[in-house]
Amino acid sequence: MIRLLTSILVLISGPCAALACQLALVLAVDVSGSVDDREYQVQMQGLAAALRDGIVIDALIEQEAQVTLIQWTGSSRQRQTVPWTGVRTADDVEALAETIATNRRVWRNYSTAIGEALIAAEDALAAVPQCKRRVIDVSGDGISNEGILPRARHAALAAKEVTVNALAIETDDEDVTGWFYENLIRGEGAFVITANGFEDYPAQIRRKLQRETTRQLSHLP
Repeated sequence: MIRLLTSILVLISGPCAALACQLALVLAVDVSGSVDDREYQVQMQGLAAALRDGIVIDALIEQEAQVTLIQWTGSSRQRQTVPWTGVRTADDVEALAETIATNRRVWRNYSTAIGEALIAAEDALAAVPQCKRRVIDVSGDGISNEGILPRARHAALAAKEVTVNALAIETDDEDVTGWFYENLIRGEGAFVITANGFEDYPAQIRRKLQRETTRQLSHLP
């Protein structure tokens, strides 16, 4: 009888374990002084629309994802403004998208401390240790000019098997894309996508989330 009960428990718990959180995704959004209020709204509305994309919805549900949002700017100014949200249904994704679309900006006139944004994301990820894959999604329109450099966090991120991807918003000749490639992204399959100005952000964040959320399912390079 004991062996029979044990076998039943294994059969019940096996599929449930397989369906546990496969993806923890931190959306790290630039709210530094170079981003005006209109550009902030472009980011929030663009993220909300990208989450409503059918491919993204299916991928998040398939992986029982956990998603959170961090606003970041200068040193000591990073805040998790959207708490971890578990995704099980399309309604969960819609609620998350609406929360992000109406997320109030918390800073306006500070520098760009990307290394400290990574620390804030690492700290947030500690709350979802059950998730198999951990990804930090950084978007920004400038290189780091305050605090520790992102590369200084790479060893710690590697130890926790955290992937960092980036969306570079190009608004001048600074070559944010190249800097992100060299200094920010890390992990197997890590990538940078470029938005040519904030007007291009919604289309590119949609592409980025499609690739970010479905990579493990479709085995894209």
